[in-house]
Amino acid sequence: MLTIHAADRVFVRRPEAQAVAVDGGLIIAIGSYEELVAARPRARVRRWPGLLMPGLLHPQAVALLEAAYHPDAREADELGTEPLTGEALAALAMDDTRWGASARRGLQRMLRHGVTALSGPFDRDAVRTAVARSGLRVSRPRLGGEGETLSLDPFALFPLSALIGGDLTVGAPADFAVFDVPMDDIPARALRLHGARSCVATVLDGRLVYRRR
Repeated sequence: MLTIHAADRVFVRRPEAQAVAVDGGLIIAIGSYEELVAARPRARVRRWPGLLMPGLLHPQAVALLEAAYHPDAREADELGTEPLTGEALAALAMDDTRWGASARRGLQRMLRHGVTALSGPFDRDAVRTAVARSGLRVSRPRLGGEGETLSLDPFALFPLSALIGGDLTVGAPADFAVFDVPMDDIPARALRLHGARSCVATVLDGRLVYRRR
């Protein structure tokens, strides 16, 4: 479906850019909201607050999915809600079924943080299957991708330059996210201050896979 995603600002060099037009999983136009809507009056329009930018690449995806357990909501009273590692993970009876379910939950949580690409590769069959079915793109590992501290929010540990998972250009895959951050600040500083939890929408291959409102 032809869709126009409009935000307060689009993370490209054109300062007037406020919208991205998507069709067939690809970006077909970038520009001001007025020009895109005028050229495509029948397009579905989605409006978001904040900054529309390329989806994030998570450098710690392997560790988060293959060396951490993401509790189910029904386990929150016993295990909490944060990923479990180390001794807490070792205390669990993990098998392929449980690893697969954990990976699916972890992937959904990454989508809620604006992630559309993952550093790989993945060794566990159950995790590989979950990643393949999610549609998230897998990239080669980046140097410095793993660290002692793990976080679903990549802005907490890495600079913006290490997290851009693609390009916002015409003809590129429509993989992007929108973060509700102040527009009167430098984007990198605003994103680090407010974190990836400020994500209000994630679009993967042209599909809206997460929305907060």
